[in-house]
Amino acid sequence: MCYSAQIWADYHRYVRKFGADVDIAEFARLYEQRSRGARIRTPRAMDAAFAQAATPEGQAISGLIAAWNESQVTELQQELFRQKKRVADGERALRARVTKKAQEDVRIGGNKVAQLTARLKDLQRSRLVPEDSRIFPHMHAPVLVAEGGRLVVRPMRYQCRVAGKPADYDRRYPGTYNARRDSLEGFWRGQFGHSHGLMVVETFYENVRGDDGANRVLQFTPRTGEPMYVACLVSRWSDPKGADPDLWSFAAITDEPEPEVAAAGHDRTIINLREQHIEAWLNPETGNLAALYAIFDDRQHPYYEHLEAA
Repeated sequence: MCYSAQIWADYHRYVRKFGADVDIAEFARLYEQRSRGARIRTPRAMDAAFAQAATPEGQAISGLIAAWNESQVTELQQELFRQKKRVADGERALRARVTKKAQEDVRIGGNKVAQLTARLKDLQRSRLVPEDSRIFPHMHAPVLVAEGGRLVVRPMRYQCRVAGKPADYDRRYPGTYNARRDSLEGFWRGQFGHSHGLMVVETFYENVRGDDGANRVLQFTPRTGEPMYVACLVSRWSDPKGADPDLWSFAAITDEPEPEVAAAGHDRTIINLREQHIEAWLNPETGNLAALYAIFDDRQHPYYEHLEAA
């Protein structure tokens, strides 16, 4: 499984590298949904890509992002005020009489004050850090696809909801952010060989259980630092009742682990395509699954160094 990844979150990188067009309308629709209260999570680096937008469409998106950030700051400030008051009230109560409630108010409130203060500081910083390009399941990320003879970069959710399935599919199948190679002609038969995408990854993270039974998060990065061109399946889901908005989503394809990944304790590795196979992957020949498996077999095999993530 690819539990998390640090990606190319800035769509400009896809434009420069692949000459891709930008589905600006889909980006706008995504951020409009979030501004209306939809539970949409995006990496900060994807948001920041619109800060210097020159087009009216890009500037409108930038405005939506700025307004949403301001609302998040306001919510955090209000909650911080409530928790500080909770701590102050608890301390005042303890001076009069020691009670479990007052002790808990001081302890829990103090922890929340520290957490909220850190979140507020993080939200208000202006300089991007590598973590700002990291995605987790259910977050949105730029994905490269081929449409009508052109390459397009579009925001999609990192958990694939297959077209034609009910909306509760996400809850019933929470692991659909990854697609196992050995299930492509079964569970994923509607996407494999039909609707493909590409996500560019710089480093990825996996949960590994140690000999002591404790969970650790390991970060894997190609030793030479080259980007990973990760094969993905994509789907456009539409609500047959028209109640919910359309959803673009994707899953990263995984295969048996590279030897060094297996030695570190994990049983899967994302499929890292060679650059010369990207066009064929994004434009699959109908019915020729053997050609796609050949692309997988000829994938890149960098040595994935690992370290324990903070």
